[in-house]
Amino acid sequence: MNPEDRAGASGGETPPRVGVFGLLGSGNLGNDGSLEAVLGYLGTQHPDAAVDALCGGPDVVTARYRIPATRLHWYSGEYRTASRLGAVAGKGLGKLVDAFRTAAWVRRHDVVIVPGMGVLEATLPLRPWGFPYSLFLLCASGRLFGTRVALVGVGAAPITDRPTRALVRWSARLAAHRSYRDELSRDALRAMGVDTTRDAVHPDLAFALPTPGVSGPAGSPRPVCVGVMDFHGGNDDRARAEEIHRRYLDGTTRFVRALVEDGRTVRLLTGDECDATVVAAILDAVDSPLVTAAEPASLADLMKEMAAADTVVATRYHNLICALKVGTPTLALSYAAKSDALMARMGLDAYCHPAREVDADELLKKFRELEERSAEVRRTLAERNVAAARQLDDQFTALTSALFPAAHQARARARALRKAS
Repeated sequence: MNPEDRAGASGGETPPRVGVFGLLGSGNLGNDGSLEAVLGYLGTQHPDAAVDALCGGPDVVTARYRIPATRLHWYSGEYRTASRLGAVAGKGLGKLVDAFRTAAWVRRHDVVIVPGMGVLEATLPLRPWGFPYSLFLLCASGRLFGTRVALVGVGAAPITDRPTRALVRWSARLAAHRSYRDELSRDALRAMGVDTTRDAVHPDLAFALPTPGVSGPAGSPRPVCVGVMDFHGGNDDRARAEEIHRRYLDGTTRFVRALVEDGRTVRLLTGDECDATVVAAILDAVDSPLVTAAEPASLADLMKEMAAADTVVATRYHNLICALKVGTPTLALSYAAKSDALMARMGLDAYCHPAREVDADELLKKFRELEERSAEVRRTLAERNVAAARQLDDQFTALTSALFPAAHQARARARALRKAS
């Protein structure tokens, strides 16, 4: 049986073998939320698929999602800074070993899905021999062994570092299927020399996750949720990373303090394990019982917190998505064009403030303007969320057609028979 027949066997005799790939289970809630959305799609549309993962946190992925998982890197110290000769040698050897490990893993599958994430961008500090190299190994192995590699709802952005840009460009070219979470991502790939003529744009995969209801006693005061980030700028900001971080932290702290002085309850939220240091710094600086912190373990936890909020001010991209999805008026501390594009898509482009230059007074002014329009904003978000859900249904239908052609054809025949009868 050739790869196409096997990949389309959902609905035939042989269940398709599907892999998911990425920095999953590594503490980033947005990445794991994208995985959860894809697993939901597979469970609903292709329940017979045998699914496993090659990822950053295999123990977490196996425990949380109950699928087999393999560690992305052979060298256990991959994410630690290599300063000693032994560590440098270990990382170097690991890159060679990973080429064979990745190829062997890809070869065992009919389809590999990279679920969302900003895998084609460098808006946060990134080295070419890190994830860009891993992604290139994946896509090259897929092309070599006839395994369909799909980059589904991914983010992309212009990249100035030439080695990183080259790895990203070739990864995208070698993938069998690509779709993006916004027009900016598709435009960025096109500017890198990738033919994006047949590539589609859909809302972020996290919009496909279930929306929680509002919790808490009726009539109780709602907090302001402030989603923070261990922000040090992007790949091109390494020389001034500490200065950027200090400005971000100082401005955000002053904003929280101003809310407390107005008698507002503030709930601090994170989106990655590394954000805990920012939460601790703000709690230390604003010593008030009105300021508390949550420890969300998933995007569902984040959405529950934000659904119970009056207003959300957030930095991380998927914190913004959670707030917008539950329909809470949201102000973005924007660190990249993707945040601006998301806010514009949801009708809130007037409520963005630069994360690199947090001006607490200006932020407070925009915050008050947003609260004055709260009812109108909630209606707008409800309408935009309905449209996002419909567009994601279209994406999953297209994904089945591209990755599981036999299943798609079988369903088309079944629909035709129902109409004929």
